[in-house]
Amino acid sequence: MSDLLNGKTAVITGAASGNGRGIARRFAEEGADIVVADIQESDRLDGRPTHEMVEAETDARATFVQCDVTDLDSLHEAVGAADEFGGIDVMVNNAGIVGPQKLITEVEYDEYRQLMDINLDGVYFGTQAAAKEMIDRESGGSIINMSSTAGFEGNPMITPYSTAKGGVRLFSYAAAADLGEYGIRVNSVHPGAIETAMTKEDMPTIGTEQGDQMTAETPLRRLGVPEDVGNVAVFLASELSSFVTAESILIDGGLTNTA
Repeated sequence: MSDLLNGKTAVITGAASGNGRGIARRFAEEGADIVVADIQESDRLDGRPTHEMVEAETDARATFVQCDVTDLDSLHEAVGAADEFGGIDVMVNNAGIVGPQKLITEVEYDEYRQLMDINLDGVYFGTQAAAKEMIDRESGGSIINMSSTAGFEGNPMITPYSTAKGGVRLFSYAAAADLGEYGIRVNSVHPGAIETAMTKEDMPTIGTEQGDQMTAETPLRRLGVPEDVGNVAVFLASELSSFVTAESILIDGGLTNTA
C-alpha cells in the first residue's frame, strides 16, 4: 500500500466491527495511527480486537478506548486519546445502530430517542469534540460522518433511521461552513448494502432471495464490503481531498441513482 495518511492520527467511533473496522484497517495500511473508540473491544465476527489486528498487520500504532457516543465526556476522552500519537488529525463519526424496523405509528418514543442519541447526536457532538481540539492545535483536519443511502431517500419501516441519517448529511454541510476557516473539512459518506455483522443481523434481506434481487438491480452487480467504505474514507482523510468539503458521497454500487 501507499502512505497517504502517514503521520496522521485518526479517531474512529464504532471501530470494533463493520464499516468502522474496515476504515481502521485501511487507514492503518496507509500509515495512520488509530484510536478505536467503541463500547466493546471485540469484533462481532471473530472476536479479535481491531487495535490488535491493526498492529499485527501493519506498522501503525493503535489503541482502544471505551467510548459511548451518547456521553459527552466519553467522546472528549476518545478525542484526547489521540494525544498518545501526536493529536487528532482525522475524526470518523461511524458509531450507529439500525434501530426499530416498524411502521411510523408503532415506533416507541424510547426507541426513537435511543437511535437519535447515537446516530445523530453522537455525530454532532463527536464533530464538536474533534473540532475543538483541531482548532486549539491550529492543525486543520478532516471529519468524516457516517450517513447512509437512507440519508438521501425516505425509506419505509425505518423512519427514525432515515431521519437521523438525513440529519447527518445536512449537519455535515452546515459544520463544513462553520469550520472551513480553520482548515477543517467535513464530509459525509453514504453506504448502501454493505455486508457486515450488523447488516446480517439487522437486515434480513442480506443473503436471501430479496438480497439477490438487490444485487441484480445494482449496476455493479454486487453488495459492498467494509473495504469499499474504507477506501472512500481514505480519500476524504488524505490530502487528495484537500479542496473537498461539504460533500456527500454515495457508496452503493450505483443503486440509489438508478433504481
